[in-house]
Amino acid sequence: MEDLNIKQLTLAVRTIADEKNLPEETVLSVIEQAIAAAWRRDNGERDQDVRAELNVNDGSAHVFVRREVVELVGSDAIEISLEDARKVKPDAELADVIEEKHEVTNFGRVAAQTAKQVVLQRLREAEREVVLEEFEDKIGTVVTGVVQRVEPRVVRIELGKATGILPQSEQIQGEFYSVGSRIKVFIKDIERDNRGPQLILSRGNEAFVEYLFRQEVPEMETGAVEIKGIAREAGRRTKLAVTSNVPGVDPVGTFVGGHGTRVNAVMNEIGDMEKIDIITYDENADSYIRNALSPAEVVKVEIDKEAQRAKVFVAEDQQSIAIGRGGQNVRLASRLTGYELDIETATAAAKPADKKAKKNIEDDLFSAIQSQDAPE
Repeated sequence: MEDLNIKQLTLAVRTIADEKNLPEETVLSVIEQAIAAAWRRDNGERDQDVRAELNVNDGSAHVFVRREVVELVGSDAIEISLEDARKVKPDAELADVIEEKHEVTNFGRVAAQTAKQVVLQRLREAEREVVLEEFEDKIGTVVTGVVQRVEPRVVRIELGKATGILPQSEQIQGEFYSVGSRIKVFIKDIERDNRGPQLILSRGNEAFVEYLFRQEVPEMETGAVEIKGIAREAGRRTKLAVTSNVPGVDPVGTFVGGHGTRVNAVMNEIGDMEKIDIITYDENADSYIRNALSPAEVVKVEIDKEAQRAKVFVAEDQQSIAIGRGGQNVRLASRLTGYELDIETATAAAKPADKKAKKNIEDDLFSAIQSQDAPE
């Protein structure tokens, strides 16, 4: 690359702005940053506080080096003595910041390369910012993207003009992502840090499951049924508390769908490794806790509202079901209800009566069937 000519740069501002679909002032600011970096490369030191101004009308450029006026100069790059400062600005005082102006016409080859790198990098960031602004109003929705690259900690997903990342914490555990495949992702957030803006995507959060059900359950749009709470461990299990606002409408049945079609459609998307429990929400904490712990059968619940804790008594054969594998059932039920749940076995006295009652029901049922089968 030849020496960098300022006149050429000035002409480039408009062309780049048109090509990249960016505002001219953004491109101008990027080029000014590049001029400052290149000047520092040719004439200054790394620590220097340098800013550049490019005059688009006459194609001239100036660099301003800022230095603080101090009694004892420790670093020439950022400090200047009072004596020297007064040569630039006669009324300078200690602690003032002096700007020395230098005209710039062109740069040597190395500085020109520095400028080019800065321009390319900053333009990419500016472009990304513009693209991501289009996604601001899509936060909280689900879109379809294409898996672009699979890295150890993140999966990069292409969404039209933009690329988003699916961090490990937002992935569904055990899910396999293959390059080129199309997947649905929840747009969670736009994070801005030193590396520029990032589009954060998710498949592992609660909102993703809620969005999928919203697509399958039209009654949610009309307000006939609603989701009151979701607790999820992506890839393993989700508990959904639902309620109906219309008398006679069964909320659980509405979400499950005829022959399980609705819940199956959601499971097809999140993978059948993840179980989905749909339970009925209840204003009454006792009933809500019982429902949340299903499929376990609960004997009794003792609630401490102050401490937001509850002791849950279950029969011995129900204990492992209530706790779930690795404590999962009780953990999700706790998150769903907002109560810290302690599972305990019911006293021996309560159990036999329970079992007996159950046996009687079974006997009654059995004799009822037999009497139906008996010949007329």
